[in-house]
Amino acid sequence: MNDRHEPYDPYAGQEQQLVGYDAYGRPVYGQAPAQPAPEPGPPYEQQQYEQGYGYDYQGYGQQQAQQPQQYYPQQAPQQQYPQAAQAPQYGYDTQGVPQYDTQATQQWIPQQAAPEAPAQAPLRAPVPEPEVRPAAAQVPEPRRADGPGAQGGLGQGPSYRTEQFAFIDQPDEDSEDVIDWLAFTESRTERREEARRRGRNRVVALIVVLAVFVVAGLGYLWYAGKLPFLDGPGKASNAASATGPQKRDMIVVHLHNTKKGGTSTALLVDNVTTKQGATVLVPNTLNVTKDDGTAAQLGKAVEDGGLGVRESLDSVFGTRIGGTWRLDTPFLENFVELVGGIEVDTDVAVPADDAAKVPAVGQGPKQSLSGAMAVAYATYRAQGEPEAKQLDRLGKVLLGLLRKVPGDAKSAAMTVETTGQILDPALNAQTLGALLSKLGEHAKVGAYRTDVLGVKPDGGLTDEANKKVVKEVLGGSVTQAQPGALPRVGLKDATGDDKTNTAAKAALLNGGYTLVDGGKADKTAPASQITYQDDAQRDKAVEVAKTLGLPETAVKKAENAVNADVVVTLGKDYKPS
Repeated sequence: MNDRHEPYDPYAGQEQQLVGYDAYGRPVYGQAPAQPAPEPGPPYEQQQYEQGYGYDYQGYGQQQAQQPQQYYPQQAPQQQYPQAAQAPQYGYDTQGVPQYDTQATQQWIPQQAAPEAPAQAPLRAPVPEPEVRPAAAQVPEPRRADGPGAQGGLGQGPSYRTEQFAFIDQPDEDSEDVIDWLAFTESRTERREEARRRGRNRVVALIVVLAVFVVAGLGYLWYAGKLPFLDGPGKASNAASATGPQKRDMIVVHLHNTKKGGTSTALLVDNVTTKQGATVLVPNTLNVTKDDGTAAQLGKAVEDGGLGVRESLDSVFGTRIGGTWRLDTPFLENFVELVGGIEVDTDVAVPADDAAKVPAVGQGPKQSLSGAMAVAYATYRAQGEPEAKQLDRLGKVLLGLLRKVPGDAKSAAMTVETTGQILDPALNAQTLGALLSKLGEHAKVGAYRTDVLGVKPDGGLTDEANKKVVKEVLGGSVTQAQPGALPRVGLKDATGDDKTNTAAKAALLNGGYTLVDGGKADKTAPASQITYQDDAQRDKAVEVAKTLGLPETAVKKAENAVNADVVVTLGKDYKPS
């Protein structure tokens, strides 16, 4: 029910008309004036507000000041509440000041606010042409929102222009996402390309390294002469040195079995020229000459004290042995323990002997042997086996020991001294340690060989032993004999009569010659023959023929079957004098 129909309203009977709107745009009713009121203008407060911010009511948003203002987002219109009691307003004067009915003011009673009239379509004022500004000074036009909140106070169109506010450029979120995605894909593509480039560089570096290794390996094999289809300078120099004079360091080793008895002999050879090592195992059946000039087997001569055995071996082989190393089995056991044990490819299983405290040794490749096991294997000889089998086992133990000897000469000498054995005065610990360390270096790189010297049943060397072992490995020749020694004469029996052979040996020894026993020939010969290889030895050969009572026509130049200056092959024509 409207306030105008209130029965207690004193002005209810008077005709009321719409005389204007208040500051909040609500309709104001009052008594009709006698004269038509001027067109209502904006309220005083709104006028002051608009003038303060550079707006003119009559200009509908004409800009008075060009100062840019900060833009604030438009807030939603707040809920309108009825204002306190106010006198009815019926018009404005010429200055725009609202006029009130003083008579109605005295009896003014607050009335209930009438429902707001529907919003009228906003009237847009003509927009002035924008000023021409430089490109850098232009500000992007803000978005215009449709609706009452975007219009002027009276719904007469926008009350501001776009040039009044300077907006901060805020890029669209979607555009930022697109830029981020492009940056991500670009960076990932660059990482992939970088990974591919690194991979290619690694492959190229690996190929270069492999090529360098292959070229270096092939170059080393070519220089060492180990390529089967091409001989290098290293092999050529080794071949030349093999045919020429070579320097060798050599010692003789006598192993004494203190528990079961018996001896074993080996030669340790260091070829300084070719940088190779060798072990030559000498059977005990080899004939040697004692100090008194009598012949004896090697094993018997060593057991009797070994005096003169080294010189006798020099006479047989035509070598210069530097010293004698007496190695008893307890010292061999200590030596193996000091180097931490050895590895040997055993050819037979050695049973344990509880009485002799001998441990068992397994059969197979790379068997780990302690000191006691090494001694048991080196001295083991089954019943009915040839001596060469036992010598071969001794050679394997010596090779395994040399591989564990320190490469430094001083360290090797200290190890030798720690064994506690008594050495030959001609072979001290320093000399033996230096030789063992050199042989150990050869053994570690595979430049090592082991040979068993072939001996005939009568105690003489076989022809193969003379050619392949004595001359090639030991370097035996007439020039390597002891300096100042008498001519070495080799005697080979082709008569088939032992008495004749003994008479010939006695004649040569009585003549002052050094006798080299060549054993028996494979077959008998009808005539005796005296041969020499060097022309300088012809006169000696003639003297030997006269000593045996043979004619000078029996002397001829030929290859000697025995390693001696002059070789005598007795035939059936020889008659002892």
